This record gives sequence, structure tokens and C-alpha cells, in this order.
Amino acid sequence: MRIKIVWPGKTRDQNIKDLQDAYLEKINKLERCELIETKEARGLAERMEKKILAIEANGLEKHMEDDYIICLFDKGKEMHSEEFAHFLQEKKANSVHTITFIVGGFLGLADGILKRAHILLSLSKMTFSHELTRVVLLEQIYRSLTIMHGRQYAK
Repeated sequence: MRIKIVWPGKTRDQNIKDLQDAYLEKINKLERCELIETKEARGLAERMEKKILAIEANGLEKHMEDDYIICLFDKGKEMHSEEFAHFLQEKKANSVHTITFIVGGFLGLADGILKRAHILLSLSKMTFSHELTRVVLLEQIYRSLTIMHGRQYAK
């Protein structure tokens, strides 16, 4: 199984970037994982939400292909870690070759992107910065893969 994680823009906070890189390295020891940073809408006022979402959607769509798409969405399905691991294992067993996680920018994801998702996933009912969300997603993917591979992971 191949995992792709796609989000707009680069992670600016170096502390978060360091955690992100550490989890990517751990994940890649268990399954192939690729991080793709697409074009981020910059220099536009937040009141131009539709334009920002459209610019970012354009970059994200280029990497969605025929993959199994999971969009992070605050009103999406919540899963505990074991359930998420079982979900990923089921996709792997059903010959899903590539699972692509789509993470939005600070305004979230355009409706057109959300409609292409096979599932909308929420990491929590709480609100996180989009950069911190990236690390939480990576940690949960790593945790799920360790469960799938029968390895111990601190609770």
C-alpha cells in the first residue's frame, strides 16, 4: 500500500516541521509514504475565501488521480486509533494501492474536493491550526501502521 499526503503550502513552523519529518521517516519504515506540498494561495485577504479555496483546490486536484481519497474535514467521521488501523488494514486487504489524504489550508477544503472524497475524516471535534493538524494526522497514520504490523506503540 502506498500513502500520499497532500496539502497546500510548506510547513513554516520549524518545530512542527521537525515533528513532521520525524513521523514521515517512521512511516516510511512501515509503508511507502509521500508528502506533496502544493500551491498555497498567498497574498489574498481572508474575505476572498472562494478564490483562495479555488487556487488551493487546483493544486490539490492534480494529485488525487484514481486513489482512495480521504479528506480531513471537521464534520467528518471520527475514529479511535484501533478503528483507524482496522480501516487502513481493510483498504490494504481490498487491494487499494494508494490512499491519499487531503489536508486543507487555513480555510479548509473547497466543496469540489470534499465531493471527490471516498470518506471525510475528522481527527477531533477540537480545532487545530492547519500546521498542527498535519502532525496529528502523521502521528495517527504511524500509530495505525504500528498496530497493523503488530508493533508496540506507547499509549
